[in-house]
Amino acid sequence: MKNKFNFFRELLLLYMALFLCTITMAQSDWKPLFNGKNLSNWEVKNGTAEYHIVNNAIVGTSKTGTPNTFLCTKKMYSDFILELEVLVAPGLNSGIQFRSNSFKDYKNGRVHGYQSELDTSKRAWTGGIYDEGRRGWVYPLTINPKGSAAFNNGEWNKVRIEAIGNTIKTFINGIQCTNLVDEMTSEGFIALQVHSIRDESQQGKTIQWKNIKIITENLDRYATESHPYARQVSYLKNSLTKEEKRKGWRLLWDGKTSKGWKSAKSTEFPEKGWTIENGVLTVMESGGGESRNGGDIVTKNKFGNFELEVDFRYTPGANSGIKYFVDTSLNQGAGSSIGCEFQILDDELHPDAKKGIQSNRTLASLYDLIRSESLQEPRTDRRSAGANAWHRARIIVNGGHVEHWLNNMKVVEYDRYSQMFKYLVYYSKYAKYPGFGTAAEGRILLQDHGNTVHFKNIKIREL
Repeated sequence: MKNKFNFFRELLLLYMALFLCTITMAQSDWKPLFNGKNLSNWEVKNGTAEYHIVNNAIVGTSKTGTPNTFLCTKKMYSDFILELEVLVAPGLNSGIQFRSNSFKDYKNGRVHGYQSELDTSKRAWTGGIYDEGRRGWVYPLTINPKGSAAFNNGEWNKVRIEAIGNTIKTFINGIQCTNLVDEMTSEGFIALQVHSIRDESQQGKTIQWKNIKIITENLDRYATESHPYARQVSYLKNSLTKEEKRKGWRLLWDGKTSKGWKSAKSTEFPEKGWTIENGVLTVMESGGGESRNGGDIVTKNKFGNFELEVDFRYTPGANSGIKYFVDTSLNQGAGSSIGCEFQILDDELHPDAKKGIQSNRTLASLYDLIRSESLQEPRTDRRSAGANAWHRARIIVNGGHVEHWLNNMKVVEYDRYSQMFKYLVYYSKYAKYPGFGTAAEGRILLQDHGNTVHFKNIKIREL
């Protein structure tokens, strides 16, 4: 009996030793980024806002008359998991940069790269990912209401950033905010931002950071499984992630050939007017005429309920569009094929932006019917988009319900079976087409309007 007792006691001691060893190893994987005493491993870039240390926390103080100021690590980081606590004075905007850089030959040394947003406004996008100095918002929390509600204004909040390979995830107080797949930058410094201010009432307000620690090894042991409420957003070029495939996405264009597409007015792909090069599908400049060169191209298949994503880049002054529920038999003469249109337009330079009714021909509008505007961000208008930059169109059709999204922000929403939609059609250029926009299915179209516009990452899932 005594030998049996000794055996169990030794076994228990062994388990305890292994447990303590595991804890010790886990603790040793975390490394502090801030020693609580000085900023010897950090350096200030771009602005002149000041940083100092109070009670083992880094304190940044807002200041008028300066651009964004960044306190940057001198060391560069690639794959890592970062944790810290932050307290932002209400009214301020801030962020945590990662995989960021500052080069003399890029905007005179401006800090640029991924930023985990710190947002005290009613918009509540803390934890969203902003591409500072480059693309702007790549993952606003318009697509994750649960993540948007995770931040506690005026209190200490815990931030976690996981950057592993091409996947980036952010968490606020244990709630996942983003799930981004992107390959633009794989390495850079980490930085704490004091955002520029214009309102003198914000002068002297502070942002505080403490308990800043990082892991760069054994990341698989600590990586967090994604939650379904944090929708994955991928910017991989003409390819799908495992999660996208699992959810039913497929490429509508393979990035290499014209497979699956044809001319809107013949059975073959246009012999001129369109090019395929380096994974980009381009409609070429031909003087601004509507469907007078290569002409529109359409999918060979028809679609009913679906979610469509298309990345596009327009040149200055350009006009084009993405159409859906296209019936190519409605117009076999001059001009474009008929269908509901997600407008692509340079609102600043193209005269069509000032035509129609109440700007219903502007970028991302339901062309000639419903003007695009911000439906999720507390602004009077949608965010502007510029020429020569990539933007993302997202079109969702589920029965009669249709949505247009521009850069992950909803800008148009309507019911194509409603009385209001029929009324809008009656007073538009489509009035002569009976049942316009109400068909059970139709083709998807990319428009040739005589201006250079580029397309990539064309993918769809049927609902």
